[in-house]
Amino acid sequence: MGQPAFSDPHDSISGRGLALKFAIVKKARLTLAALMLFALAFANAAKTTNIKVELKDAQGKSVGIAVISQKTSGVAIRLDLHGLPPGKHAIHFHQNASCTPPDFESAGPHFNPDHKKHGFMNPEGHHAGDMNNFSVDSNGNAKATVLDKDVSLGSGSHSLFSNGGTALIIHAKADDMKTDPAGNSGDRIACGPIAK
Repeated sequence: MGQPAFSDPHDSISGRGLALKFAIVKKARLTLAALMLFALAFANAAKTTNIKVELKDAQGKSVGIAVISQKTSGVAIRLDLHGLPPGKHAIHFHQNASCTPPDFESAGPHFNPDHKKHGFMNPEGHHAGDMNNFSVDSNGNAKATVLDKDVSLGSGSHSLFSNGGTALIIHAKADDMKTDPAGNSGDRIACGPIAK
């Protein structure tokens, strides 16, 4: 007959010790993951990802909404507009969050933290607030998305919230993309302040 099998008491202790170590490591990883998710959620809550801007004409009547969304590089402006003159129109960010009718001059000049000249085709340009033209249909409506890669909804000098905010302005005519200070784009016909 063989000898009775005895288990080494150190084996069961080391087995329990190993299981305890795994449990501690697993709990630490779960706690760390939870803390990272909380920190990420807090950081995202602190950073604005989009903002809705109501645009009004010189009589104070709403002509629609622009939803500005933060992108990896710059912002996208989704326009849903009505009651505007048909044709191509310039759209720019201006440096003050003020829209006093009827001329909206209170919005100031174009948002231009780098002190450049106006226009994508200007060798000394362009303003951070410069954007491509958009079109209004024969019924006065526009649904379009315009991009601006030179501004953000974050912090810093290129933030649309810097210095108390900015304004989104629609002009009567198209921007020629080269003439300083505003591309011969005509009167300011609609305005929406942008502020936190």
